[in-house]
Amino acid sequence: MAQNKTTENDLSVTDFLNTVTDETKRKDCFSLSDIIAETTGFKAKMWGTAIVGFGSYHYKYESGREGDAPLVGFSPRKDAIALYFSSEFKNREQLLAKFGKHKTAKACVYVKKMSDIDVEVLKEMVTNSVARISSLYP
Repeated sequence: MAQNKTTENDLSVTDFLNTVTDETKRKDCFSLSDIIAETTGFKAKMWGTAIVGFGSYHYKYESGREGDAPLVGFSPRKDAIALYFSSEFKNREQLLAKFGKHKTAKACVYVKKMSDIDVEVLKEMVTNSVARISSLYP
């Protein structure tokens, strides 16, 4: 079975975030890292070369595929910052409705800048997502 490419490693989160060329996005990523670390109690760690993750869990699918993933994370992308949450968590739709300017995919929420979102709603989404994943993968 193929090895997962996105694994926790010892690369520097600070060094990675300092490579973000857009100054606003770079500052937002440092702020986001602090908020998520404070909310979860987990230290920011690099996952692969471009994901900042917090905490970890081990998953195993019915297909037999298994691995480790961050409980919550984010990645600065060209067009937006991708936030990685559980695809289902308590009050997801209600929280997203109050979150501010964003786009969604299955488990990702994309934001352009921190000033577009409600940080208190972000904290609740982080907490609820971590609780959901922790209940599925104790």
